[in-house]
Order: sequence, then structure tokens, then C-alpha cells
Amino acid sequence: MKIRVGHLYPDYLNIYADRGNIAVLAQRAARRGYDLEVCAIGVGDDARVGEIDLYYIGGGQDREQALIAPDIAGKGPGLGEAVAAGAAVLAVCGGYQLLGSSYRDRQGAELPGSGLLPLHTVAGERRMIGDVLLQCEWAGRTLAGFENHIGRTHLEGGAEPLGRVLAGFGNDGSSGFEGCRVGRVVGTYLHGPLLPRNPWFADWILAEAAAHQLGEPPVLEPLNDELELLAHSVSAERARTRGGRY
Repeated sequence: MKIRVGHLYPDYLNIYADRGNIAVLAQRAARRGYDLEVCAIGVGDDARVGEIDLYYIGGGQDREQALIAPDIAGKGPGLGEAVAAGAAVLAVCGGYQLLGSSYRDRQGAELPGSGLLPLHTVAGERRMIGDVLLQCEWAGRTLAGFENHIGRTHLEGGAEPLGRVLAGFGNDGSSGFEGCRVGRVVGTYLHGPLLPRNPWFADWILAEAAAHQLGEPPVLEPLNDELELLAHSVSAERARTRGGRY
């Protein structure tokens, strides 16, 4: 089977090792006998509703977010239609912010978002930087990554956090939550990149993407994740050493 990934705005939102996440998905798919076909979806391009199994959007600075915000807002209805039909979405950092209704930057400009997730973001005064560790109670697993953001993301009604913050800042430095998950749509500030050190989560994303064609997530054959689990352990320990939230 071919899993089709639509990489949104790779020329603008690509500063946090986002291509590393795509590479992990491609390798883990190939080791199960799946092909991963990646196509770039940029400003002015059609969202290819019905063709894409997984939309991926990475991180960028305020300037790049401002350049693509009107376009992703315009793609919002199409992306919503794709999600309703079973497509999955993974958004990281700046891409996560633009999945909400709006992002108010440091200059006070209100950037529109796609509206896929019930949340909004407002830039704060201080950056929130460092290793972070989450407990994902819905999966019974932990996620480890690195955060570097000035935005304070506030979840609204109907939003479920991706995880509870064990160490680090998370969405806003005070709520104790990080990221957002609504069905197969996930947004998070965790990068570094995220997927190499969290193989269970990479497989969850792959299975949810495959479910767009199969109707339900397949059971993926286990892989030898010795190095990936070591990377997770090192990142998690750095986060624990870092300690509590902002």
C-alpha cells in the first residue's frame, strides 16, 4: 500500500528538523512493506482533498507564519473536509499554532489559522526553551522532545491535550498540558525532531494515516527500536533533570 503524505509549506516551515520526521515515517513504513509518497503543498496549491492520507506541517518563525497564514486559513475548509473523511494531520510548533483559529504575534498582528483545532495562541514576553517530557494518558506512553516557542497556546472547548507535562513548559507554562489531539489531528510544540526518539508515536501516526484507506488502523509489525528507545531515554532524563514548569 502507498501512504500519501501532503507536506504543507516545506519551503517556509522547515526549521526544526521537520524533514527528519518525514524520513522516520518513510523508513518505518518501508520496513513494513509500505511506500510513503510525499508531495509538497505550498501557497496557492490545492489541498488535494481525498488524495492525502496524512498532512504534515512543520515549524517556522513569525515572518514565515505571517506569509502563509492567509493561505492556510483559505485551505481550512478543504482540510476540514479531508479530516472528516479520515485523513490524519501532524503539526509541529509554528504549524501547530496555525491549526488553531488564530495566532497573535509579538507585534500584535492577528494571523488567521485553519481552524482545524479548537485553540488559539498569543505570543508571550519570554521564550519557553528546553527538553520536555509528557505523559500521554490516552496511550499509556511518554513523549520526549525539545520545545522553543514564545507562543502561549490556549485550548478551547472540545480540545484534548496531547499529554500532561511531567517536565518542561508545555502549551502555556501554567496549564500543565502540552499539544492538542482531536481524533487523528495532532498538534505539538515538541520537535528536535520528534519522531526519531518516540517510535511508538511515529507508528501511531503511520497507522492512523493508513486507516484513511483501510477504514481502521492496521496492527504494525514491531521493529527493533533499540537506538530509538535509547534516544528517548536520554531525552527524557534531560527533561527530568531540567525539572518543573515555568
